[in-house]
Amino acid sequence: MARSRVCLVSLAVALLAGCDREPATKIVEVRPVRTIVAASQPAGEMVVLTGHVQAQDEASIGFRIAGRMIERSVNIGDRVEMGQVLAKLDPETEVNGLRSAQAALSAAQAQLTQSRAAFERQRSLLATGHTPRAQFDLAEKAMLNAQAAVDDAEAQLRIAGRRVRYTVLVADAPGTVTARGAEPGEVVQAGQMIVQLARQGGRDAVFDVPASLLRSAPADSEVTVRLTDDAAIVASGRVREVAPQADPVTRTFLVRVGLADPPGAMRLGSTVSGSVQIDTAPVVSIPASALTRVNQQPAIWIVDPNNLTVALRNIELLRFDPGTVVVAHGLEPGEIVVVAGVQALHPGQKVRLLGPQV
Repeated sequence: MARSRVCLVSLAVALLAGCDREPATKIVEVRPVRTIVAASQPAGEMVVLTGHVQAQDEASIGFRIAGRMIERSVNIGDRVEMGQVLAKLDPETEVNGLRSAQAALSAAQAQLTQSRAAFERQRSLLATGHTPRAQFDLAEKAMLNAQAAVDDAEAQLRIAGRRVRYTVLVADAPGTVTARGAEPGEVVQAGQMIVQLARQGGRDAVFDVPASLLRSAPADSEVTVRLTDDAAIVASGRVREVAPQADPVTRTFLVRVGLADPPGAMRLGSTVSGSVQIDTAPVVSIPASALTRVNQQPAIWIVDPNNLTVALRNIELLRFDPGTVVVAHGLEPGEIVVVAGVQALHPGQKVRLLGPQV
């Protein structure tokens, strides 16, 4: 019994001695991280679009009159010279019209000769007083009517002559046939496209461009154009024409880039890619490894330089590039961003910066 009391007293003394000691200091975990200092830099984005080569001047050639086409002497891909015959209409109706106009002119001229002779007789008789004034006036009127009939017949003859010439379709400039719109034997209408002619001269690279790119691209930017099947074939050009209205289906604008001295391999219809450098306002870019997510949004860890603790912050991204991201909002130049070790951090954690900050 005495022995038990001694043990209890010893235990009580030990507990009282423990109560007088100060609690042990809590160990704070300091995690090493790699960081960068955010800095603004000029933004340059290379935009690449796909298009094709067209002639700068391309015209649809057609007859000025309707008729049955009896001949088309060119096909797609043929090179033509100025004045070369492209197609012909059946000229029978127009030739008959020309003969009728010639006959009408001959009749009008005969009538004019007769009326003029009658007028001269009446004028001589009037001078001697052997004819009344009214008879002279009638002769003068008949002569003037005959002269008007001759003038009309001459005009009709010129029209008929032109219609005969219009039965033959000729090239108005040298170029290459790129399309055909009718075959021999068809009845064609006035103005209907018979052949499409890419006139010899400059070439354009044609692209469908989104409206957002038109707003951000410089007005006089230089475009580098390459053949898609052979990137070594290159030409440069500048924007020559922008469509005033967007395509109703694609909502893009047709842009023509005039090519300066295009190589011969850039044939009409060739598929090309056009690249242009777009410079925008300075932006802040960070390595993609700095990104994490919080509240279903992109976020980054920001280091407080005073106490070396970290905090999460949501950011808005402008675009992704290979290995980097461009920040639109949420990060200012000069702030310290954690770029390695982001998955092992928690808000308020102490960190130790590894290596020099760049």
